Amino acid sequence: MNKKHTFNRLFLPVLASALLFTAACSSNGGGNAGKEEGSAPPAEDVKLTQDDKGWELDKSPITFDWYINFSWFPNKWGVDATSKYITEKTGVNVNFIVPAGNEAEKMNTMIASGTLPDFITLGWYEDAVKKMIEGDLVLPLNELADEYDPYFYKVTDPAKLSWYTQEDGNVYGYPNASSSPKDYEKFGDNITSTQTFLVRKDMYEALGKPDMRTPEGFLKALADAKEMFPDVNGQPLIPLGMYDFNETGNASLQHYIQNFLAIPYDKDGQLYDRDTDPEYVKWLKTMRQANENGLLAKDIFIDKRPQMEEKIAQGRYFAMLYARSDLANQQNALYANDPNSVYIAVDGPANANLDQPTLAGPSISGWTVTLISKNVKDKARAIRFLDYLISEEGQHDTFFGKQGVTWDTIDGKDQFLPDALNLLNTDRGAFDKQHGASHTFWMMMDTNLTPIWSPPAVEPFKQMEDWTRGKAKSLSQFDQLNPTGNSEEGIMNTKISQEIGKVLPKLVLAKSEAEFDKIWEDYLAKRDSLGFETVQAYKQKKYEENVAKLAEFLK
Repeated sequence: MNKKHTFNRLFLPVLASALLFTAACSSNGGGNAGKEEGSAPPAEDVKLTQDDKGWELDKSPITFDWYINFSWFPNKWGVDATSKYITEKTGVNVNFIVPAGNEAEKMNTMIASGTLPDFITLGWYEDAVKKMIEGDLVLPLNELADEYDPYFYKVTDPAKLSWYTQEDGNVYGYPNASSSPKDYEKFGDNITSTQTFLVRKDMYEALGKPDMRTPEGFLKALADAKEMFPDVNGQPLIPLGMYDFNETGNASLQHYIQNFLAIPYDKDGQLYDRDTDPEYVKWLKTMRQANENGLLAKDIFIDKRPQMEEKIAQGRYFAMLYARSDLANQQNALYANDPNSVYIAVDGPANANLDQPTLAGPSISGWTVTLISKNVKDKARAIRFLDYLISEEGQHDTFFGKQGVTWDTIDGKDQFLPDALNLLNTDRGAFDKQHGASHTFWMMMDTNLTPIWSPPAVEPFKQMEDWTRGKAKSLSQFDQLNPTGNSEEGIMNTKISQEIGKVLPKLVLAKSEAEFDKIWEDYLAKRDSLGFETVQAYKQKKYEENVAKLAEFLK
């Protein structure tokens, strides 16, 4: 952990005490809006340096509303030991807001009404990010840092700030689960991917561990599984599971399978149209054949993640194109019931050369970005709390929780206490509710630090994680290529994305290969008419800019 700067260590506690009744005015940027009873009254500004932890200056009670744009996010702040500890330490309480249904609809409604909560966390790839920035609805983090908390520049990664700098020179969001090129150099051996092709262990072994890399082997294995295991505890087996179909497609049938097929993203410096790659089209036709053979259950066309999680916990899928990290709770439940009923990662769909997959490792863009709304109750407390969470100290707190409760220093190393570790390894859901550690609150998690602190992976997770080692690639240069917002290219891209969202299930449900070909040809023509070439030219320019940026980071 970083030591306090001499000024911070010797004088800040005294300063904070002296300003107990005067520190808050400057910290909220005007007024006491959002402060709870017992908070400090207004006062003059206090100038801090990059070495000073701004969050230590004012620990009076305040509650921030934090919107998480994932309907499946189940956790509440203040229920578990870790979030209680962080509130006790910083004075900050969090009220999470999660959409009840369609995330995009909820996000668009908030943007249209201008009623954004204090913090917003969503996928960096969401069009709403650009809309919030263009709509002047969120605050530049760098300007907040300049005015209230220069500690921001000490705890953030310059490469990530540069990556997220907009055309106006400001940074509006900071990522989680982000790895820069330097991080790959530093942590390369520990970097893994979450993308996996999973099979139920007992069924797969009963079938003789079939090779599922070719279309023929894939279809035969699904058929054999359905024949040998027609039902699971009285309910029909689902031969193949995948992510849900939504308005822009299906992750399993797009990026996941394309990465398993090792389809290149670029060729000779030019972006490659992965969607028209012959290997990819061949495997889409394989999925169509699977449906014609009765190997795709109707469930996969209508189920969302909560329904999938229920069926995973029941062990009803034979195979899945799915992230290993998205079934932790269910995997634990299966393991507790029968260690042989868990899911394991195996070699899945492959190209004709049976090349090793090129799976997505963490990129510089990360997974989500977090932004601070213009409506924020207290500007200073918001940026200071964000900086605390980003800092190594905040990372340690959110990962380990409170010393003596969830962890302690054992044999010279910070480790989870035996009871907490056992619960983490056996019942992740119960661990989250009781302890709230190990990135239960993942909004600002730094996954480069996690492998350093994490206990060694154990079954039923170790096999899945180890399978991805050596297959994870940095694909940062291909991030943030899509035009967004209300630009001409952004509108074109949205329409094209929505078109594939409509077409993808039709392709899989086509009654014949001839029907598939007709749907596919019509889609390509429609894609062209919607401005595909214009969008590709935009992406090519952004790609070249990304390559130049990344080269700069490596210097």
